[in-house]
Amino acid sequence: MNHPHPWPTDERPRERLLKHGAESLSDAELLAIFLRTGTAGQPVMALSRHLIDEFGSLRELMTASARRFCAIHGLGTAKYAQLQAAMEMARRVLDQPLHQGDPLRSPEDTRRYLSSRLGHYPHEVFAGLFLDNRHRIIRYEELFRGTIDGAAVYPREVVRHALEYNAAAVIFAHNHPSGVAEPSQADISLTQRLTEALKLVDIRVLDHMVVGHGEVTSLAERGLM
Repeated sequence: MNHPHPWPTDERPRERLLKHGAESLSDAELLAIFLRTGTAGQPVMALSRHLIDEFGSLRELMTASARRFCAIHGLGTAKYAQLQAAMEMARRVLDQPLHQGDPLRSPEDTRRYLSSRLGHYPHEVFAGLFLDNRHRIIRYEELFRGTIDGAAVYPREVVRHALEYNAAAVIFAHNHPSGVAEPSQADISLTQRLTEALKLVDIRVLDHMVVGHGEVTSLAERGLM
């Protein structure tokens, strides 16, 4: 006996994914595949749409705290653990092209790496990618958290880390939780201060990248450093 298909004909995201690729699916359809089942009286597609409306976006849902996520009917700690595991796997895949000892091959690799590291934080994080004289990665380190401005980032601490790692060059990056990867005047001034401080110990600042939601802006490419 054939059982009725659990999805309406026009709402079968799994089949659409297999036929057309994951990129063809909406946020709600991708979420529905992840959730697999709905709740009593609410099919999974309806639940997915409700969740995205409730949180404001798929990104806000994916980066929500455990408390907020689990407070929604139809979710819970098991789903939260699955979601965190899926996000960490995605981050590790994106990190794969760049790890200690690898040379930087392209600006795009660097953008993907920094976006995977910094793009999900709800607060500002300032990081450094420390390199040797052949632009091979020595270390990635998150240096400061909070509001990133001239008062929050200490050049002396940055220089200390760069000397400790015996770096010849560094790429700085920080995120804008607003999602807009537009450098501020404070970002430009901070970059100049750090560049001058590191120049005194013969360490070059190659770039400062601002990470938003799905976009990364290079101050070097903009001619702002």
